[in-house]
Amino acid sequence: MAAVSIRNLRKDYGSTTAVEDFSLDIADGELVAFLGPSGCGKTTTLRVIAGFISATAGSVHIGDQEVTHLPPDKRDTGMVFQRYALFPHMTVAQNVAFGLEMRKFGKQEKKQRVDEALEMVRMTALHDRYPRHLSGGQQQRVAIARALAIRPKVFLLDEPLSNLDAKLRVEVREEIRALQQRLGLTTIFVTHDQEEAMTIADRVAIMHDGRVQQLGTASELYERPVNRFVADFLGKMNFFDGEPRSESEFLSARGTPIRVSSAARGAKALGLRPERVALRSAATGQANVLPVRIDEVVFMGSVVEWRVSTAQGDRLLSHSQNAPRDGAHALVKGAQAFACFDAEDCVSFH
Repeated sequence: MAAVSIRNLRKDYGSTTAVEDFSLDIADGELVAFLGPSGCGKTTTLRVIAGFISATAGSVHIGDQEVTHLPPDKRDTGMVFQRYALFPHMTVAQNVAFGLEMRKFGKQEKKQRVDEALEMVRMTALHDRYPRHLSGGQQQRVAIARALAIRPKVFLLDEPLSNLDAKLRVEVREEIRALQQRLGLTTIFVTHDQEEAMTIADRVAIMHDGRVQQLGTASELYERPVNRFVADFLGKMNFFDGEPRSESEFLSARGTPIRVSSAARGAKALGLRPERVALRSAATGQANVLPVRIDEVVFMGSVVEWRVSTAQGDRLLSHSQNAPRDGAHALVKGAQAFACFDAEDCVSFH
């Protein structure tokens, strides 16, 4: 395996810049997810790393070797595509062997590697089947086996689960993570799915407009987003535009006073996660106890979402587990309540 180092990467298409000033170091054996909305540059970056697209500027190193100008087959990367890219006229085993054929492996070693790769993804029994006779999950496993058969230094996955149904997506995601950890594969995983990135990656790079907005662990990004885009993209967030009134108080543009920590000095907005807001039928001793009216109660399975508004007109969400908690579930649409949260739960944006 090998580490990956990307420096000042840029990719232009005519007058349009798809990726700009992208720099990132990925440790040997680490799984990093590129997360962001469509058009943010994450797949373009992955394809530049793989060698399918040439960089306008910048460099890519795999291990000690600069690969910026090398063709894909000279980079020791294995790639899994969004649409699997299996050959319909080839069997499972033949598809897995394709990369080995291109690299002129001998018959015996080729068979050994195909067998090992199929065993890794639990597809040994289906080696003679054709892709049309496989389910979506099985086809994806074949695509993964094909990438692993060449024993790449870096494993690249481009939205590999987007064509699977929700339950199968979770299953294959867990299999990919277990396999990656067992083999110690340096891996880059591209996705637009927040949950996918947060559960599978050691670190996540959130991208927007061709740039990395923030890089960190899932908990770092979720708890302390560096800007409003990251906060809004990764989960739900209540926002209050306004300005500080003192070192410990923020006044929303609508006039709702909010107690804050000193970290919010100079803030132009505050962010507050819905699960940090507790609805109470009576006031508590927390720093913030805002009288609110319940506008909507939305059942979301394991979570109940409460949509409330303050007397000044600020709207916010409160999330609670779908189980009785301090009488909150007795509250109904139109009822009066208190939204309670701590000053430290507010994240400031400047």
